[in-house]
Amino acid sequence: MKPKAYIETTVISYLTAWPSRDVVIAGHQQITREWWQNAVDRFELVASQLVVDEASAGDPDAASERLAALNSVTLLDATDEALELARQLIEAGAIPEKAAEDAAHIAVAVTNGVEFMVTWNCRHIANASMRSRIESVCRNAGYEPAIICTPDELMEPNDAGPNT
Repeated sequence: MKPKAYIETTVISYLTAWPSRDVVIAGHQQITREWWQNAVDRFELVASQLVVDEASAGDPDAASERLAALNSVTLLDATDEALELARQLIEAGAIPEKAAEDAAHIAVAVTNGVEFMVTWNCRHIANASMRSRIESVCRNAGYEPAIICTPDELMEPNDAGPNT
């Protein structure tokens, strides 16, 4: 059985966006596209209705592309347990209250037993200084935390182009 990978909205956004002029963002977009090509072979890709809702916002054409990319992704339920864990993440200061949606992403992934949470949100999710607090709250609530990572951290050596 393949490990589950929760695809947070930033991954879908980078996957489908027009190439950026910002070199860092353009690099993230390219890594995301390379990772996505093989991800379905290595992972059971999952998300939540929150990802669908966020991907639906904004420019209708861009939203349509984001939603098309989510067609092959299984949606997980945001259960009462997930809502409670999200509340605990915020209450404990692991995630700031202004980033309640980020806490919800983490909570849905964790309460559904997802092994990896894939994101480019390095402010509130894939943030090394916050990771131990997130993991502590999850464990104190009786859950094994997902490994929070960016697509490049899940790359196989053969996922990237010939020069890497």
